[in-house]
Amino acid sequence: MAYIGKTREPAFLFYSDQTTIDLAKQLRRKLTPCEKVLWQRLRTNKLAGLRFRRQHPIKFYIADFYCHAARLVIEVDGPIHDRTDRREHDQQRDGVIEDFGIMIIRFSNDEIRYHLKQVLKKIEEVSIMRMGNIVIPTSSSGEGSPSPWYGGGPCTSQ
Repeated sequence: MAYIGKTREPAFLFYSDQTTIDLAKQLRRKLTPCEKVLWQRLRTNKLAGLRFRRQHPIKFYIADFYCHAARLVIEVDGPIHDRTDRREHDQQRDGVIEDFGIMIIRFSNDEIRYHLKQVLKKIEEVSIMRMGNIVIPTSSSGEGSPSPWYGGGPCTSQ
């Protein structure tokens, strides 16, 4: 079946409703200072040729950054995430996201601010490892090209 216009939801939206999608669009204009710093290093395939999306909707949650090829979410956590009620919310949220086969890695604002090179190296290592472990579905006969929603092949820097 071919993807024609908006007749079928793209797989990378993970059943998000329009309210969540609209909120994600708003949040893209309101990145925190640490999210801005990380985004400048992730955008336009700068990290190992990987394509990241910012403020990406997954079900009824919004991930700070998402790489579909590696099925990886990157979260930048500020001090609010140290609160007990917020930790419980994060665990519930992580469970929903992980049910889609997505891995989540978290970095604190301080890690972004003071150890950006190590953060980028970890993201690159985890992404490459994840891409090596992801099975790309093919047609029922075993022939055909991989789905474009699974990255469509290896990501390499140009």
